[in-house]
Amino acid sequence: MPQSHPRGRFRFLRVATAGIISLYIGLTAYEHQESLIRALISPAVRLLPAKTSSNLALLACKYRLFPASKYKDNINLNSSFFGRHISNPIGLAAGFDRNGEAVHGLKDLGFGFIEIGSVTPLAQKASPRPRVFRLSDDRAIINRNSIDSDGHQAVVQRLRRLRETDGFDAVVGVNLEHNLSSRTPISDYMSGVKTFGPVADYLVVNYSNAKGKRHSTSSKKQLIELLEAVNTARAQLRPNRYGKVPILLKLSPDMTLDEMKDVASVISMSTCHVDGLIVANATMVHKNVSGSRWLREKGALSGEPLRQRSTAMIAQMYQLINNSVPIIGVGGVSSGHDAFEKIEAGASYVQIYTAFVYEGPELVERIKSELSICIAEMGYENVREVVGSNYQQYLPVRAAGSK
Repeated sequence: MPQSHPRGRFRFLRVATAGIISLYIGLTAYEHQESLIRALISPAVRLLPAKTSSNLALLACKYRLFPASKYKDNINLNSSFFGRHISNPIGLAAGFDRNGEAVHGLKDLGFGFIEIGSVTPLAQKASPRPRVFRLSDDRAIINRNSIDSDGHQAVVQRLRRLRETDGFDAVVGVNLEHNLSSRTPISDYMSGVKTFGPVADYLVVNYSNAKGKRHSTSSKKQLIELLEAVNTARAQLRPNRYGKVPILLKLSPDMTLDEMKDVASVISMSTCHVDGLIVANATMVHKNVSGSRWLREKGALSGEPLRQRSTAMIAQMYQLINNSVPIIGVGGVSSGHDAFEKIEAGASYVQIYTAFVYEGPELVERIKSELSICIAEMGYENVREVVGSNYQQYLPVRAAGSK
């Protein structure tokens, strides 16, 4: 059978994408959008390449094509988030809305908080395609994409406009990153703090020791330098209406126990204070995936294969820091039970990403509903009582002498 020409395949994808968008817009005119989206749109979108379907979902959120959630969060999900009240502890992780284009639409879906980014000081383009791979059997994604960012100025202008919108009350965090070409990455992070501190509800600094990843902050000494610098940058800002903008540190799941201990030691220093941790980022270690191809494919793995590993790391960090700062748990969450496990292990809040890409907007309501039921069935009155209540159960079993 003759091979189809690449231009023909691209033409087909453009037509298919345009057709799905048109169908999407048409369906929003009907009364029962949610069931139609679940039955027709979501399966059709999954036929497209992973990056195309993700872009299509982002476009739908940007133009608020998804129906707004009518689910009323149970009071047992209410919590405090760094001085802000949130009706539920389920947030969207960085990576979906990199440039802050779809915050309104994402808020409509019922997220308790939304994290945009990563955002770099200067605009930079993503890696050549293909760069995103969908592992459907494993409910996972491999992303070997460099940061595709519009840059600080474009994104901060969007956030300023959002803040000026009447009735806008979403909790929005900004994930900061340095430019790939930067010779002074720490200065890039300082620039991010100064730029977004006045408009963000929290800021995130990425830290990783994983070989092959883009981060350069890969030792205890460098971490000290980084956190001292971002704290210095924050001290130069005027407090917003909630006080100093919180700074969170996002950790790699590929860290050793000794490296986790180093993090716990560093953030206990007054000059290196952080207000919270995010545990954990995507992994460069492709374990628990089916198919030998994916074991060799380069890139960061997220989704179900990371779930148990990230939960164990949450428990480990909760123990090491003695619950001194809140933890946002992320990695493989696709149900209310998964979220409950993360919270039992020590997370105060939970983020989703990969499962949202697979399952679409209805996932948000389902996770919240299931989590609320879990909390009630286990005899708790509020999600805050669950935090770290059973962390020992999730601690990793380590071989003697392992680090």
